[in-house]
Amino acid sequence: MKLVSGSLALQSPMFVDREQELAFLNSLLKPTPSPAQLVLLYGRRRVGKTVLARRWAEQSGWPTFYWAAERETAPLQRRKLFARILGVSTSQAPTFESWADLWTAFAAQIADRPHILILDEVPHAAEADPAFLSALQHAWDQHFRHSKLILLLSGSHVHTMETFLARGSPLFGRFTGQWHLQPLAFSALRQFLPRWPAEQRVAVYAIVGGVPAYLERLRPDAALTDNLREVILSPGSIFVAEPDLLLFDEVREPRVYQAVLQAIGGGAHTLDEIANAALIGKTHLSAYLTRLQELRFVERRLPVTVPPGKRAASRMGRYHLADPFLRFYFRFIAPQRDEIGYHVDRALPAIQDQLRAFVGSTAFEALCREWVSRAGQAGRLPFEAQHVGAHWSRKVQVDVVAVNWREKGILLGECKWGTEAVAREIVSDLLEDKAPPLLKSLPEEGHGWSVHYAVFARAGFTPAARALAHKHQVTLVDLRQLDHDLG
Repeated sequence: MKLVSGSLALQSPMFVDREQELAFLNSLLKPTPSPAQLVLLYGRRRVGKTVLARRWAEQSGWPTFYWAAERETAPLQRRKLFARILGVSTSQAPTFESWADLWTAFAAQIADRPHILILDEVPHAAEADPAFLSALQHAWDQHFRHSKLILLLSGSHVHTMETFLARGSPLFGRFTGQWHLQPLAFSALRQFLPRWPAEQRVAVYAIVGGVPAYLERLRPDAALTDNLREVILSPGSIFVAEPDLLLFDEVREPRVYQAVLQAIGGGAHTLDEIANAALIGKTHLSAYLTRLQELRFVERRLPVTVPPGKRAASRMGRYHLADPFLRFYFRFIAPQRDEIGYHVDRALPAIQDQLRAFVGSTAFEALCREWVSRAGQAGRLPFEAQHVGAHWSRKVQVDVVAVNWREKGILLGECKWGTEAVAREIVSDLLEDKAPPLLKSLPEEGHGWSVHYAVFARAGFTPAARALAHKHQVTLVDLRQLDHDLG
């Protein structure tokens, strides 16, 4: 049988950023004492794994085979894979009784020549045949470990992919590299939406995050409102259908999980609040929340001021939706799903009325925390933060808090996404009302700590606010500077 490398032609999706990822993948091509590579590439749906892997393989110049597993029987999966390897139709490919037989045949075909084999959505193959992973392990040990094969396993089921790395997995200890592909940074939005002002880019970052497949679907020549109406809220669009696909692909009892996600998206963040909103007993709720955290749909946050040694036992945790689009969907689309499917213009005003507050409390605060982290690393702040987050208690809430426990340094920041310039009262409130109770929550009630302040504002600052900030050495950052510095 003649072996033919598979075609990698794509429909030219936008390829933005990913310099670090490409550098990692290119390092696999360099000669080493053991040239064979077994690599794991994983991340959420639509984050760009397939585009990245195929773009890299295409540029490598190596003979490459690409196959994506589907939800079908293992014999059919094996036949389709070998059809790709041979470059023939499925009906012309041989059948194999086991994965072990297929890998033996594949090893004979490639011999000692360099090749790249990309196996995409491998959790589907492992689900169809529990012997898939052990057969691959034996093939790696017997045939591929001393070959010139780069075997890249890719998949969207993040938790399942991470179990491949765990002790007890047949492939444990055999991976030579791994990469958890993250959404694009905020700065990448300029390439998708080059004429959009910073305010609209922050807003759309709150809505879809940095997921390339979502950003590609937006119309760069239209305003945010038009994109909401004609793209995001359009009946039948991926934006309306996506959360159902994500859940039904990952869990049993998806309706219960939807209720939990909608409760959190609607503003319930503690166990009691979520249980009351979703009408689920707390005993059962904990199991659902654990599963949602494994899937990276939900994250449990603690005040950043909780000392590291006390974090594991802290009861101050709050649950939040980890993914920007899921936050937007369960805050705005899910409660109006029927209305959106029938008459978008009736649902849009409610979204527009509440969107500014949503953007301010999600994307803008997150970007301000990122600014603090970067500024500390660049030496532009008095200390480099070990942890950046927020603080909340019964007495006070602070949007941005950066802590260095070793040096006893802390920065307290306030974020304002309003359309008016920040007044003097906002700065004085941070200094006089919010700082004292927060500092008392620190070890030794904050004695011996160096305290610094920052205020972030979409619309800038009044002269009186600037004067007070200057007097107390408060760092002021407006949206223009934030956008520039995060670029």
